[in-house]
Amino acid sequence: MLRLSLLLVLLSHSACLMLLGWVESPGYPTGYLPHASLNWSRCAPKGHTLSLRLVHLDLEDSQDCENDAVKVFSNGNLMSVLCGKRKFAELESAVNPSLLSSPGGCLSLEFHSDYSNTKRHTGFRGFYTIQDFNECEDDPDNKCTQFCHNFIGGYHCSCHHGYHLAKDKHTCTVRCSEDLSGLTRGDISSPSWPHSYAENANCQYTLFVEADQQLELHFSDVFDVEQSPDDQCIDSLRIETPSGTLGPFCGHTPPPSPLLTHSNDVQIRFTTDGFGTNKGFSFHFKTRDRICPGVVTSYSTMNPQKPEYNRGQTVTVTCDVGYFVNTNNTQTLSSKYETTCLSTGTWRPSYTCEPVDCGRPDIPKDGILQLVGSEDLHTQYKDQIQFSCSSNYYTLEGDDTYTCSASGEWVSVSVGTEMPKCIAVCGMPDKFIASAGRILGGENARLGEIPWHLLIRHPNRGGASLISGRWAVTAAHVVDGVEETSLSLFGGLIDGKKSNEPDVTVMNSERIIIHPSYSKGIPSDQQTNYDNDIALIKFTSRVNFSPNLLPICLPQANRAVMENEQGTVSGWGMTEHRYKSNLLKYAHIAAYSLNNCRQTPTMAPNQPMTFTDNMFCAGASGKDSCTGDSGGPFVLPMLSAGRGPFYLNGIVSWGSPCRQGGNKGFYTRVEKYVEWIKNTIESLEKS
Repeated sequence: MLRLSLLLVLLSHSACLMLLGWVESPGYPTGYLPHASLNWSRCAPKGHTLSLRLVHLDLEDSQDCENDAVKVFSNGNLMSVLCGKRKFAELESAVNPSLLSSPGGCLSLEFHSDYSNTKRHTGFRGFYTIQDFNECEDDPDNKCTQFCHNFIGGYHCSCHHGYHLAKDKHTCTVRCSEDLSGLTRGDISSPSWPHSYAENANCQYTLFVEADQQLELHFSDVFDVEQSPDDQCIDSLRIETPSGTLGPFCGHTPPPSPLLTHSNDVQIRFTTDGFGTNKGFSFHFKTRDRICPGVVTSYSTMNPQKPEYNRGQTVTVTCDVGYFVNTNNTQTLSSKYETTCLSTGTWRPSYTCEPVDCGRPDIPKDGILQLVGSEDLHTQYKDQIQFSCSSNYYTLEGDDTYTCSASGEWVSVSVGTEMPKCIAVCGMPDKFIASAGRILGGENARLGEIPWHLLIRHPNRGGASLISGRWAVTAAHVVDGVEETSLSLFGGLIDGKKSNEPDVTVMNSERIIIHPSYSKGIPSDQQTNYDNDIALIKFTSRVNFSPNLLPICLPQANRAVMENEQGTVSGWGMTEHRYKSNLLKYAHIAAYSLNNCRQTPTMAPNQPMTFTDNMFCAGASGKDSCTGDSGGPFVLPMLSAGRGPFYLNGIVSWGSPCRQGGNKGFYTRVEKYVEWIKNTIESLEKS
């Protein structure tokens, strides 16, 4: 009887409460055994909550309830851990109020005891109930904008007189949409004007008149639409036409009056939020003849220029500088066209003025000249692009920044439309010869000291000089009679026996161009005139520069070698030991006077040689170029004189028998052929 009375007291506070059952520990009330356990779970139906009320708790007490414990979970989340002994009043005030599920949620309970107890504990007992969840009072997110009515298992919303529930069944709004098509005049205002307009309004007024008419709106001076302190529209008025939207309008300043819509089809949209006490707006509408606006398209001017035009008037539209008429006809690009105002208030024809597009600039595909940020390139009028070289072995010749001009071409400040070029950095080795050497009487070069010197092994042993990524220059007699595509040159080495090493660069020939004034086809033992002894070699592909493979600079066209001027000659040719060197050698020698050079020796008995203005000679005591050095470079200044740049002023051509101590070598004057070299390369690279 006492237990029933207690239950009636617990249930008396709510008429909606429904007792479902009891939950208690194993063996209750006589006491639970060691290793006892219980798992219990129940869920509430939709719109209800499930509560658990403990009326008795007597468990072994331990720190953090490690020994015996009751754990209560809501939807899997731990709510409470209980142990020890609690009085009913403490359970009712401190524990039970929290043992409540969410609406439609679940409660679960776990009980366990450890292996032993010092005394026998009775355990726990409680009962669980379900009750209706009052969404109107307990759920702040019930979404009813005006009235909320709770019922068992749910709730519903209702509205003040004059409002109705929207489709979402929660929002109270007003019926304020109206189709006024066909009316040529009338008045439109916000709901409840001039009193405060309704919240959550979504009004739409449709105006539609004859095609040769336009609607004109005259707003009253009182305009009061809710606006935030930072001038953003909270509520808003919009005027929509097929050509665009006017607004949103809000605040206390009405739209300009009269407002010409330039349209016979207008939608008035007014939307509000759920708060505010603003008055709204009112305007009178009427019709007038359609006129055409003073702008046909953006980025253009009109002639004659007027704020508005009547039907039948014709104007000339001229696109701004840097824009063209987009007629979708790629055959004709124009900056102007004529158009006529129609009775519908529209211009026909009506074309847009589009910015000129310069497109991607035409640059070589070898990857040396690069566009900065090429993946996100903007190429329209006034856009800018930047160029750079992909390697430190090249320098940019020309401007690095170009602008898309009104003519559709990329233009720079100083060179106009000419595109920049990446020019190889020439004559600047990373390593330098530190002392004068004694080639014949020469010193062994170290790797990287003469990085432009290339070795030709077959069919004639000789040398060549690298002058760009795809070109080398040599003596004509070295390649005379050689098939154009059969020649191999080796660079980035000093030991001629190691031309097959992985670090050596092999350059195969694609073209061999012998100077047209050289006497070709004469055997070397019969040659008496080496005038114009120069040839160009084009490689099949561009070489990659490295510290051991770099080009030499061409001299200025008027830069002749002066008497007694010292330079450096290098090669893999005959040495004083009467054998061809495996190692690249060099020597510093001086140029002789022209009178000395004219005292030419004979290459063989009864074969006097010819000296011309296209040659100079040089040598030193015990130092000279020799057999096998042909085609190699004579460089100014001499390599021990500084850090460059160094120039190819001579090509080893011919000389007196070097082993006989003549020490006079003859060299092709490269400055005489600079224009021929440049013109030849330019013509072949364009073809």
